[in-house]
Amino acid sequence: MRRLLQIPMLIAALLLIGTIGLHLLTEQTLMDCAYQCLILLTTVGCSEPRPLTDGTKIFIMVYLTCGIGVVTYGAVQFGQILMNTDLQALLERRRMEKDISRLNNHFIVCGFGRMGATLCEYLESRRQPFVVIDDNPEVFDDEFRARRWKYLCGDASQDDVLKLAGVCTARGLTTVLPTDADNLYVVLSARLLCPTLQIVARASDDRASQKMTQAGATRVMNPLSSGAIRMARFMLSPSIENFVEVAESEGVDWEIADVQVPDKSALVGLRLSETGLRDSGIMLLGVRKVSGQKVFPPPGNLVIEGGDNLFAFGNSEGVAKLTAMLEKPAAE
Repeated sequence: MRRLLQIPMLIAALLLIGTIGLHLLTEQTLMDCAYQCLILLTTVGCSEPRPLTDGTKIFIMVYLTCGIGVVTYGAVQFGQILMNTDLQALLERRRMEKDISRLNNHFIVCGFGRMGATLCEYLESRRQPFVVIDDNPEVFDDEFRARRWKYLCGDASQDDVLKLAGVCTARGLTTVLPTDADNLYVVLSARLLCPTLQIVARASDDRASQKMTQAGATRVMNPLSSGAIRMARFMLSPSIENFVEVAESEGVDWEIADVQVPDKSALVGLRLSETGLRDSGIMLLGVRKVSGQKVFPPPGNLVIEGGDNLFAFGNSEGVAKLTAMLEKPAAE
């Protein structure tokens, strides 16, 4: 892109120098001199500048020689830009940014390492839209592009990059960058841009986890401790873990969702037994009240309030029905 801008800048500079030079030599108006310079540079061959002194002739010869050189250089550079991948990369980046701007209720994955790749594969298997942000262009190789994943090459802690990724319209953001400092900056930037965004961050120890929580992370995960806990679950309850793995590998359509009840939802004020969620294929595992109280499992006479978080278990169709029921406004 920079080389593409150099060509018109060089031509404009050459015209400016020629105009000033002819004005000083011939004492014609600047408009007449600019006109003479343009027809000389384009080799149209119209009238010559008057008076045509020896100094003016020398200046015109030097000017035409430089002009031919600049025009030739510009043509060569422009041809190279058209033939190489710079222009293609620019067009691809413009198209990608346009596609990302159309997304809504999507996920943002900051960092495309081993954990980032696993996250993207899981989101793709669940047919969820997402955008990957990474400052290393080498991770977006041919294999990555072949999967048609949307991406942005840039620093995820920068506000303009997060805005391009649609942070204000996203459903959630997860940051799995190499260092805790980078993840902390991403959490802070994303939280300032969107106070209601669901943010999940990776931390290497408890101190970093505490700081990320204070910076605005909704949940912080330590892969080492999480892996150890899962290994313990394998030992204590191998059948349950096997069921989860088999269900995922066989493509069983089930999900565990955490949804928040809007204040104007039609479910507000109803008891759980009156909602008909069970008939829709949804089982409520628990409810987190606005006050912070957690009810596991919730009784049937529990009244739903605006701002409550419902932890639901069911198939994708049932979860979609639950979302539609929550978004349905209460009757006036």
